[in-house]
Amino acid sequence: MLSGRILAQAARSSVPRAPIAAQASIRSYAAAAGQGSTTSTKPPVALFGIDGTYASALYTAAAKTSTLDSTSKALETLSGVFKKDPKLQGMLSAPMLTVSDKKQIVTELQKHTGGADKGDTVKNFLNTLAENNRLSVLEGVCEKFGVLMSAFRGEVELTVTSAAPLDAKVLKQLETAISKSQYVGQGKKLKVVPKVNPDIRGGLIVEIGDRTIDLSVSSKMAKMNKLLTDTL
Repeated sequence: MLSGRILAQAARSSVPRAPIAAQASIRSYAAAAGQGSTTSTKPPVALFGIDGTYASALYTAAAKTSTLDSTSKALETLSGVFKKDPKLQGMLSAPMLTVSDKKQIVTELQKHTGGADKGDTVKNFLNTLAENNRLSVLEGVCEKFGVLMSAFRGEVELTVTSAAPLDAKVLKQLETAISKSQYVGQGKKLKVVPKVNPDIRGGLIVEIGDRTIDLSVSSKMAKMNKLLTDTL
């Protein structure tokens, strides 16, 4: 796994990362990406946090070079790598990574993007994260870039959380039912995002826009426990 290779490299060095001015590095990248930006290259929604700032800067850079779709596909691939390798995030946050380690990490990550990275937009972005000691925000950037692309495409995100993976047929039924509801505006497309969380024990948690419908077993148990506590 990728995290194993990173760990092996990190273990060979005990040199800590040099401290940097985080906000300055973000502004530097954002400024470089934003030079000559227009309405068509401006992120469609405002995001917050370090990962949100980097995701917005990457969006602007990709829009300027007409590589939004390829950048999105490359980041979706990287997001999949994080899901398959739970230890990867911890490895990217390791304080003992040297400059050489980080260059190797970028090289390994690029192998996963394959030919999806048109114009080397993601490659340049990964190098920027490595130079600024911000590889640890990559997973969050992948997620928030997806939010920007959904807004750009006019998609409404439907998050369905279950205790175990749902059958494709069930997800399709949910998509069909909700796409006809008032929560999906005219001309909007519904994007279904399935998530698995064993802690809910059963049932579903459906989120769309600012509305959440909690039909989970854990929620019902919590309500029952509260009722018993208030009654006894």
